[in-house]
Amino acid sequence: MTQVPALKTQRMQVGGMDCTSCAMKIEGSLEKLAGISEISVVVATGRLIVTYDPARVSEADIQQRVTALGYTIVEGKSKSPAIQSSDDHSSHDHSSHDHNSHDHSSHDHSSHDPSSSQNDGDEDDHDHNHGGGEFSLKREGVLVGVVVALFVLGSVFEETLHNTPYSIGEYLVFIPAYLLSGWTVLTTAGRNILRGQVFDENFLMTIATVGAISIHKLPEAVGVMLFFKVGELFQESAVSKSRRSISALLEIRPDAANLKTANGVEVVSPERVKVGDTIVIKPGEKVPLDGEIIEGNSQVDTSALTGESVPRTVNVAENVLAGMINQSGLLTVTVTKLFGESSIARILDLVENASAKKAATEKLMTRIARRYTPIVVISSLLVALIPPLVIPGATHAEWVYRALVLLVISCPCGLVISIPLSYFGGLGGAAKRGILVKGATFLDTLSGVKAIAFDKTGTLTKGVFKVSEIVPYNGFKQDDLLRIAAEAEANSNHPIAKSIRTAYNRPIDESNISNYTEIAAHGIQATIEGKLVLAGNDRLMHRENIIHDTCNVEGTVVHLAVDRIYAGYIIIADEIKEDAVQAIRDLKAAGVERVMMLTGDSQAVAKRIAKTLGVDTFAAELLPEDKVAAIEKLLGEFSKKGKVAFVGDGINDAPVIARADVGIAMGGLGSDAAIETADVVLMTDDPSKVAEAIQVGKKTHAIVMQNIIFALTIKVIFIGLGLLGLATMWEAVFADVGVALVAIFNATRVLK
Repeated sequence: MTQVPALKTQRMQVGGMDCTSCAMKIEGSLEKLAGISEISVVVATGRLIVTYDPARVSEADIQQRVTALGYTIVEGKSKSPAIQSSDDHSSHDHSSHDHNSHDHSSHDHSSHDPSSSQNDGDEDDHDHNHGGGEFSLKREGVLVGVVVALFVLGSVFEETLHNTPYSIGEYLVFIPAYLLSGWTVLTTAGRNILRGQVFDENFLMTIATVGAISIHKLPEAVGVMLFFKVGELFQESAVSKSRRSISALLEIRPDAANLKTANGVEVVSPERVKVGDTIVIKPGEKVPLDGEIIEGNSQVDTSALTGESVPRTVNVAENVLAGMINQSGLLTVTVTKLFGESSIARILDLVENASAKKAATEKLMTRIARRYTPIVVISSLLVALIPPLVIPGATHAEWVYRALVLLVISCPCGLVISIPLSYFGGLGGAAKRGILVKGATFLDTLSGVKAIAFDKTGTLTKGVFKVSEIVPYNGFKQDDLLRIAAEAEANSNHPIAKSIRTAYNRPIDESNISNYTEIAAHGIQATIEGKLVLAGNDRLMHRENIIHDTCNVEGTVVHLAVDRIYAGYIIIADEIKEDAVQAIRDLKAAGVERVMMLTGDSQAVAKRIAKTLGVDTFAAELLPEDKVAAIEKLLGEFSKKGKVAFVGDGINDAPVIARADVGIAMGGLGSDAAIETADVVLMTDDPSKVAEAIQVGKKTHAIVMQNIIFALTIKVIFIGLGLLGLATMWEAVFADVGVALVAIFNATRVLK
């Protein structure tokens, strides 16, 4: 049996990345190292994520490759300790549905320290290295102003001395302007050539402008470098804005917790607080950890977690989540999760790493861009050399100029910048709405959803159960039936069990309970005061051959039997969520063709709720494996029509979430298993957010396609004009820079 190597995932903060070309260079160089399994470079956060076999390649080898390209590894900002796993890429595999496999194993919540992930690109005037050279927006802005002044002066010289070719004055003005505007491009191109990284946009610009100078087109040479510089400034501004949006999110990370100790209240780091500890949250403070209120009431601002602007009122016995802001009252809270497992840590981890999972379109453009530049250079060389040899009267100067125009027009900047920016904007825009999408690939999947299946309890309904009716049989009384049910459910965390104990509202002597067993998807078996008690659904009664004539009771029902004699049933009421009906309507409006409800509840309950909600179809009395089978059937029906989504919240929903094309989990009340497995997490638990997520996916996909079509169309037109001699280098510059800027501005629309 072949042993699978233990892969290691390392996250590093890289200094000097300010464009997609930088990411492509790093990825291309690291791919050549033996033992590298997966590489992802996220320009927006300055993050490099590498999965590798430590037996074949070391972290030092990886860092040496990065620094050899002229970038830096920012010490203290890498994710540490590194995560080691023998099945780093095995979980949640959607490969059978044109889906990238997920790497959930690389999220180590227990050791997550969001403070370590503060990136160094959160100010406009922060110095960045572009291929090793310092890049400052403010300084570059001043530099552009100087170049513009020299350019205007040079144009005056050219106009005044137009009868004196190769004027010394012209050169004295234009050459400094050229070097000032193009120094970074020239040095980067030279450095990359020495390192074997020949073909990139710096190389294209260098050849085009040096060629223009050689045929005495100095204004065009300066113009190309100047507008290329302006394009870089806008690009850096757009990336910086994206970085700031992440920095703003990171600022919601709580810095301190007021821990109650024997000596009073002590201010400590949230990482030091343990589960079960008591903390105090004062008005105006951030909630540092997830917990349950044991004293006080207040209003809390949940906008950082859910995107909802309206404050929420919280009282004793209710939960608060890390990242909320306490607005009014003093709260005393019992901590229920460690900081590394808290809502805010999970959100920060998801948002920081979401851009690492690239969409298929993004990956395709990256692959094309690597081969694109060599093709453009060779084509331009052929344009410069062949026509003068075969076309009568054609001059070398004329066709060299046309070849240079072709080089400028063909620069792929607009596409390679705008597409990742579009996806990053979509992820950020969704996060602002309380929708956490774990990668760009899932935005694309959301845009193609045509069928959705919902779990019922906790997803479409509130999952807040109340005992509404107690019906005893065979001589049992209501109080006896409720007591027996409460004792049988004493050790269960299911919402139905909690509702029965709440209705009983008396102490339970657990010493009377023994042989407690949960029967999956059926109920509970226990010995109470020496008697065998069965409590569960109708399937349990049939499984144990309990004689009863109450199979089809409308509502959520707990049947009870004592010593194999049917004792009666208890009806539990669950409320439909306020926005559930509207959610189904919104999905239909968003183009979803079929909405289905899956539940383990009875046929009667499912039918009533399905009718109220207006879903197309439903399936009831399902075991977890039955839900998977239902999703697989739906996947088969819609394999050619579109994608299938599943929305759930419980542990038993995790397999179905994993099986769907896109799995969506309720993040507020949802189980950790469902949230970890899901591709999309809804922090508000509102089903109406599903349609909103689909709309964000559609918007992002539309903007990406707009940029691709627009950029390619303009470039094809101007390449044709350039070859015909109808476009000068000026038009080429405006076509290239204009396309890039329009694409970038279009990409940033999705942030709103």
